[in-house]
Amino acid sequence: MAKNKTNTESNPKKSKNDVAVGVVGSGSFATAIVKMLVENCKIVHWCVRNEYVKGAIEQRGHNPTYLTAVNFNLKNLKLTTEINELVSACDVIVLATPSIYLSDTLDKMTCDYKDKIFVSAIKGIIPKVNDVVAHYLRDEFKIGFRNQAVIAGPCHAEEVAMERLSYLTVATVEDEVSQKLVDIFNSDFIKMHSSKDILGNEYSAILKNIFAIGAGIASGLGYGDNFTAVFVSNAIREMETFLEAIYEAPRDVNESAYLGDLLVTAYSLFSRNRNLGNLIGKGYTVKSAIQSMNMIAEGYYAADSIYKTSKEKGLKLPIVDTIYGILYEGKNAEKQFKKLTAKLD
Repeated sequence: MAKNKTNTESNPKKSKNDVAVGVVGSGSFATAIVKMLVENCKIVHWCVRNEYVKGAIEQRGHNPTYLTAVNFNLKNLKLTTEINELVSACDVIVLATPSIYLSDTLDKMTCDYKDKIFVSAIKGIIPKVNDVVAHYLRDEFKIGFRNQAVIAGPCHAEEVAMERLSYLTVATVEDEVSQKLVDIFNSDFIKMHSSKDILGNEYSAILKNIFAIGAGIASGLGYGDNFTAVFVSNAIREMETFLEAIYEAPRDVNESAYLGDLLVTAYSLFSRNRNLGNLIGKGYTVKSAIQSMNMIAEGYYAADSIYKTSKEKGLKLPIVDTIYGILYEGKNAEKQFKKLTAKLD
């Protein structure tokens, strides 16, 4: 398999980058991305949800709702609530909203965005078009893959906030774009890898959320680590089957952007998708489990799209089928997992 190019050197003390970069979104991962970028960029433009969030950050120096322990030097930030203001000012735009809100945000974009680089940090399906961000940007806004990138990999926002060493993969077809993004993200606590597998990285980030819901359900039902290990080993095989059916590429699913992200999302207590599954396994209804969480579990919305796509392509994905049945058909989690155990090896 082809190996990804890796940049693992720590950033020495140096002048900060003048690249005009902006982040759209004010959730936990968006806040973590801003923290990454201020390490290397003189100014980070930040388009937040509303005037309350903007005012709170300007007054207190931190996000009032997510990753509140991360304090920003306001000299490094330029805050706005207007997408057109941010896009007009930036060459690189990082999209970090929940997938269900992206279309509402970008539908307001009326400024000239030709030659801008759009980077997706979104790990979900766009409900408006029932498709991934890469296709949504291409089809709805005529933003070609040469002006796109995807950020993937095992990287919980909470650990970024604590500056615990994390690894990210940036997928883009253009070497120049890849190097630019590596330069502005790479730091003492963020190590960057590069890839050209845009769709593979994006779909794997979506699939791992579905599988993490399953791992959480198993935990809630009382299955132990032995079963979870078998569950995850089957999940990575289902991921490979799906990715090959969607878009063949010289990828290795054992690399961190694929398997690594799956592992951390399936096992970590920071994982909102695992937590959603855990609640369902403990007996919560799907609706009550979703309502009890203050963050969006992307895997819930993705399960519907991935299930339907897998059926259209005639794929055998027993884990995906099981999670879909529990989430959307009201099937009993305990009974469905008992049936699933006979299909795993």
